[in-house]
Amino acid sequence: MLPSILLFLSVALAAGERAGNATATGAPLLLVSFDGFRADYLKRYPFPNLQRFFSEGVLVEELLNAFVTKTFPNHYSLATGLYPESHGIVAGRMYDAAARERSSFRDPFWWNQATPIWVTAQEAGLKTASAMWPGTDVAIHNQTATHFLPYDPAVTFQERLANVTGWLARDEAVRFATLYWEEPDRSGHRYGPDNATEMGRVLAEVDELIGQLVERLNSSGLWGRVNVILTSDHGMAQCSQERLIRLDGCLDPANYTVVDLTPVGAIIPIGDPALVYQALSGCHPHMRVYLKEEMPDRLHYQHNARIQPIMLLADEGWTIVQHGNLPRLGDHGYDNSLPSMHPFLAARGPAFGRGRRVSGLSNVDLYPLMCQLLGLEGRPNNGSLARARCLLAGVSCPGLGQMVGLVVGVLLVLSTLTCLFVLLKNKMAAADRPFSRLELQQDDDDDDP
Repeated sequence: MLPSILLFLSVALAAGERAGNATATGAPLLLVSFDGFRADYLKRYPFPNLQRFFSEGVLVEELLNAFVTKTFPNHYSLATGLYPESHGIVAGRMYDAAARERSSFRDPFWWNQATPIWVTAQEAGLKTASAMWPGTDVAIHNQTATHFLPYDPAVTFQERLANVTGWLARDEAVRFATLYWEEPDRSGHRYGPDNATEMGRVLAEVDELIGQLVERLNSSGLWGRVNVILTSDHGMAQCSQERLIRLDGCLDPANYTVVDLTPVGAIIPIGDPALVYQALSGCHPHMRVYLKEEMPDRLHYQHNARIQPIMLLADEGWTIVQHGNLPRLGDHGYDNSLPSMHPFLAARGPAFGRGRRVSGLSNVDLYPLMCQLLGLEGRPNNGSLARARCLLAGVSCPGLGQMVGLVVGVLLVLSTLTCLFVLLKNKMAAADRPFSRLELQQDDDDDDP
């Protein structure tokens, strides 16, 4: 049995070594985000073009995104491999107390706490291109993307796609490109993710756009030689008028300043912080209230000056407002452990495996993977290439059954070695024991003549 166990271990170790030695493919990399594409949409609606795409590549069924589950924080986490507390884009609306400024995403000041992958690529001598990916048109550390389109929601997906593929096809030095599209997030806010009629319509349009993406890459001569990653930043939860939390009913607004609301509130207390915290803590059973330093460690949301002293977290589907009515039927920003907040990821190209499915991955793991594909030395990050390398071609990652077998095999080897050691020790002890005279027990004395 021992030789077979050792053989199993050697095969597993060799697979791990092959995974660790994965190298850059030399192919261009295109990263595409469909904002607000909830992971379970794949199970609820048909996506013939998207399913054809990942059947020839890989699919990550659920991507664990960063808290807060908002657009700007998560797009920067994808681009830096950092949690928001580390890269500084901590919310959709921010306030910096030292600068005494509210956020303006056109100002590099808000982005310069981290270095996105397009800046790292350009520092390594590569060129980059982008159609409206958040931050690419801002001079972060004095650099925009090499080619970029300033953000304008009126520009169609087809125009964005034509620009990106044109830059990739005409300039071989362009090795990294990004593309952003506002749907299905825009419709999810308007109609709510549970509106099957409206969401079915817009998701069919998204699938058609994915088909156009493949056709455009094919006609440009890029399909088959470019690595393409399709993903999203967050999911979407259904909201309702019956699930409103009104802060004015709990505390006079003269006692605090609101930096951000719904479904995560960022509050600056005016006067005694303890009184504000106490009043808000008893405000509503579906709203949790935290002092900044008491935020759960798993959220990675404490260590940045832009995180406000008091944070409010609504339960899934609940909306925090100061007063008034429901602003939207769908929302995101909730706890990132909720499945409704999770997006998906699909990838295809020469670097990726074929017909492979992975149940889950963290979005910060994408950064070290992209650096690996581009041959870049990435900046320090919160991601792990070890977790992401299972997406790569030629990498054998053990499944659950194999992992259980590996653990059992290791335990058997250790048990066998322990038994052999004990037996050998006892044998050596017996061989070294000196001769001793046999002593008779008391009962034996009666038998003497």
